[in-house]
Amino acid sequence: MPVRKTAVVVGASVAGVRTVQALRSEGFGGHIVLVGAEPDAPYDRPPLSKQFLTGDWDAERFVLFREADAAAAEVELRLGTAADHLDVASRRVVLADGTSLPYDVCVLATGAAARPSPWAARSGVHLLRSLADSRKLRADLERRGPVVVVGGGFIGAEVAAAAKKLGCEVTVVDPLTAPLARAVGAEVGALLSEVHSRHGVATRFGTGVEAIEGESGKLRVRLTDGAQLTAGTVVVGIGAVPNDGWLASSGLLVEDGVVCDQYCRTVDAPEVYAAGDVARWLHTGRREHVRVEHWTNAVDQAVCVAHNIARPDDLRPYLPVEYVWSDQYDWIIQIVGGPARATAHHLIGEFAAGQVRGAALYTDDTGQLTGAVTVNWPRALAQCRRLLGTGTDFAAAVAQLDALAATPARVRRASGPAA
Repeated sequence: MPVRKTAVVVGASVAGVRTVQALRSEGFGGHIVLVGAEPDAPYDRPPLSKQFLTGDWDAERFVLFREADAAAAEVELRLGTAADHLDVASRRVVLADGTSLPYDVCVLATGAAARPSPWAARSGVHLLRSLADSRKLRADLERRGPVVVVGGGFIGAEVAAAAKKLGCEVTVVDPLTAPLARAVGAEVGALLSEVHSRHGVATRFGTGVEAIEGESGKLRVRLTDGAQLTAGTVVVGIGAVPNDGWLASSGLLVEDGVVCDQYCRTVDAPEVYAAGDVARWLHTGRREHVRVEHWTNAVDQAVCVAHNIARPDDLRPYLPVEYVWSDQYDWIIQIVGGPARATAHHLIGEFAAGQVRGAALYTDDTGQLTGAVTVNWPRALAQCRRLLGTGTDFAAAVAQLDALAATPARVRRASGPAA
């Protein structure tokens, strides 16, 4: 009779939940334990900066894995207690309450945390990563006081849009002249940044924050150009850091995430895998280790990890086409591939008119399509994803998108996750 193996998945993130679900889909018949630090049922994070923050959705709407789901999948849920130590030699996960969970295979899916604010104020300064964070922030936003958002990336922009919808006066501050420039380049970043001014949100791009002082309702934000902003609430969205500190004593190689091979196995222990924001795996297409903080990446990587655990004789390297989606005000911004690594781009469509609908296609020295950014144009995004998957020539891709731009647009409101 075959030995019934135990898989312990650490982290009730979307990567963790999708891993246990995919393990069952792949035919893994062993015991599965899902460990989560938060007491809440595992939930999706994108609504925290959008629909939940504005009050349009309640928390029940974006629960990922209920107790009934766990029972149906024969998954043991261990919620409300964080993992404290990974004992690789004895193959055990030790929880903060002292519980020791033996495993045959372990998946690390502990995600990432919001980068801490370097500015100290007595109260009223928020980070946003958890359901509890979003609840506290929403309570402050509902007071309708002025809001300063530090960081103009996706999370900052989504929070700014949510605060504006709630009737707040909002200012976004970012030291970059185009906050999304790191992802899409300075020129396209500047085009995307205009979404704030079009919706009545003030911006201070190219200016940093020197200090945040005071308390909730009476905050002062001092900028590096000498200006001072008053705020009732400040939101700091300056990136994320992988939740890998608990692995410091494990002996695993941890360098800005858990270092893995192309199959998402840790380089030190092949029975330990990683998925999602905490994983830094060998991308054989790029010939380097990468870590990606996108919702789609977490889902796709979880499926790959589950396959490789359930089918060790048919290992598949993880080779994703990167994809991120963000809803900001009435704009749908979608990014696919690697615009940040490109050397040239081509704009198609309309970015200046009231009804924005356009795309930026990117290439590098190979002459192939390497990435795309679309605004309010889901059909173009779908086509670009297909073209990237087939290694299409950049000129041919531009021609196809030009032809698509000439066809009548189908008005369709899409919704989806963001990183």
